[in-house]
Amino acid sequence: MADRPLTLMAVHAHPDDEATGTGGILARYAAEGIRTVLVTCTDGGCGDGPGGVKPGDPGHDPAAVALMRRQELKASCDVLKVSDLEMLDYADSGMTGWPSNDAPESFWQTPVEEGAARLAELMRQYRPDVVVTYDANGFYGHPDHIQAHRITMAALEMTALTPKVYWTTMPRSMMRRFGEIMREFHEDMPEPDPAEAAAMAEIGLPDDEITTWVDTTAFSGQKFDALAAHASQGENIFFLKMGKQRFGELMGMETFVRVQDATGAAVPENDLFAGLR
Repeated sequence: MADRPLTLMAVHAHPDDEATGTGGILARYAAEGIRTVLVTCTDGGCGDGPGGVKPGDPGHDPAAVALMRRQELKASCDVLKVSDLEMLDYADSGMTGWPSNDAPESFWQTPVEEGAARLAELMRQYRPDVVVTYDANGFYGHPDHIQAHRITMAALEMTALTPKVYWTTMPRSMMRRFGEIMREFHEDMPEPDPAEAAAMAEIGLPDDEITTWVDTTAFSGQKFDALAAHASQGENIFFLKMGKQRFGELMGMETFVRVQDATGAAVPENDLFAGLR
C-alpha cells in the first residue's frame, strides 16, 4: 500500500450516471486524497440532442450527441475532482425496448467477455481497492446499466484482485420520499398504473438491508454542479429542478450494498474504505 494511493473505481453506463449515483463519494474521496477512477462504458449517443431533440426524431445525430456528452462528462469530472476518466465508448443502447438495443455495435449487444476483458485491463492498471457499480438489475432495469454490472463482475473474476465491491442502491424510504417530491413538482402527474407502481416499489432495498451509508452532505454542492454540467440532458435530470439548497438537504447520503470484502470490516459501515485505512 505504501507505493500507491488508495483507489476507488466507479463503473458507470453513461455520461451523467457518475454524478447521479456516486457524485458525492467521488468528490468526498478525492478531497480525502484517494485516487478516483471513473469508467464510463457508453458514449451517451441516445441522449437528447441540442435543443432537446429526442433520439429517433429528425435532426438527432448520435455522433454529435456523443461528442457533446463527452465534453460534459469531462466538465463533470473536473467539478468532482475525478483523478482519471476512462471511456470504453460503446454505443449507447437506449432505454429498454428501443430499436437501438438491437444495434450490433451497442453496448447491450457486446459480448460480456469482450467488455470484461477491456475493463479487467483497467483494473490491473489502476488496482482499485474499492469498486462500485450497479446491481444485477442495473438498479432500475436499463440495459446498459445491467451490462455494466455484468462486465464489472466478470472483470473482477478475470483478475487476481480482491477489492471491496459495492453496488449502488437506494433505501426504499428515500424512494417513497422522491415519489412525493416528484408529485410536488408535477402536480398534474398521473398516478402510475398498478403494475408500474408495483415495479417502482421493488426498486432499491429495505433500509435494514443497506450495508453502507456514506455521508456526502459537505459535497452535495459539487454533486449538483456536476449534474448541471450535463446541461444537454437537463430536461431528464429531475434533481436539478429542486435547486441546490433543497438538493443538498435531500441528497446528502449515498448508499450501497457491499458484495465483496476481504477486510472483515463490520456492517453497517459509513465508509467504503473501512478496514483499508
